[in-house]
Amino acid sequence: MTPEPDASDALAQAIAQRGWVVPAFRAEPLRVRATRYVIIIPVINEGERIQRQLREMAALNIHATIDTVVVDGGSTDGSLAPAFLEKVGVRALLTKTGPGKLSAQLRCAYAWALLEGYEGIITIDGNGKDGVDSLPRFAEALDQGFGYVQASRFLGGGHAENTPLSRLLAIRLIHAPALSLAARYWFTDTTQGYRAYSSAYLLDERTQPFRAVFQRYELLAYLTVRASQLGYRVTELPTTRIYPKDEAIPTKISGLGALVDLLQVVWRALRGAYNPRAAGPDSQA
Repeated sequence: MTPEPDASDALAQAIAQRGWVVPAFRAEPLRVRATRYVIIIPVINEGERIQRQLREMAALNIHATIDTVVVDGGSTDGSLAPAFLEKVGVRALLTKTGPGKLSAQLRCAYAWALLEGYEGIITIDGNGKDGVDSLPRFAEALDQGFGYVQASRFLGGGHAENTPLSRLLAIRLIHAPALSLAARYWFTDTTQGYRAYSSAYLLDERTQPFRAVFQRYELLAYLTVRASQLGYRVTELPTTRIYPKDEAIPTKISGLGALVDLLQVVWRALRGAYNPRAAGPDSQA
């Protein structure tokens, strides 16, 4: 499976030549590449939250040192108008048109970024919960040779506000311990998508992130545990994560079905089902 014709012919051919499985997507460059690393922001119908986040990043002049790319999962709220994105310094808008959820969006963005020649990728959610002021520190960690860098609200210097109790307990008692066991490295905060990867890690033949098994939240868990398994240097950085106090929780993970899916992903990551050499339908695509 390669991108359909709504991706450029050259892009589709480059992805096909590498044997990557990537959903169909459109790429709309707004400016030329200017930096070594790129910030990827996955969104779908985040409305004012993503616009506020991008304004904050523009006010900090982050786009001057790290290119910013938005990858849209099919928003219908009009929040990603190209004129607005250009104004706040966004380098490109990618729009997934093929099937899949978050992991499919990320496969589109990571494939595009790697083909653009970026040496590392920083990912931050587009729902406004994370402090964008710490973004340059992820680039510094990539400069220092880390293959994987995870944000943590629980480290000294980190900060969390209004975290739902059920989510706090799930992270601290289930998600982080289980993925730490699989990674053989102690992580304190594993559910959020605020992290960085070196291109060397993503392009390593032992990683292979471009597989159809990664559709929903699987890719986040897999890439968390795989880096240290392969000998890449990993670390956590203290960050701020604030949930809104008097409005609906901005999250795509809600309801019993989503919780069950998340637990299944953790179990598969723990037993190595997503590893390229693992046998069975969970790992191959």
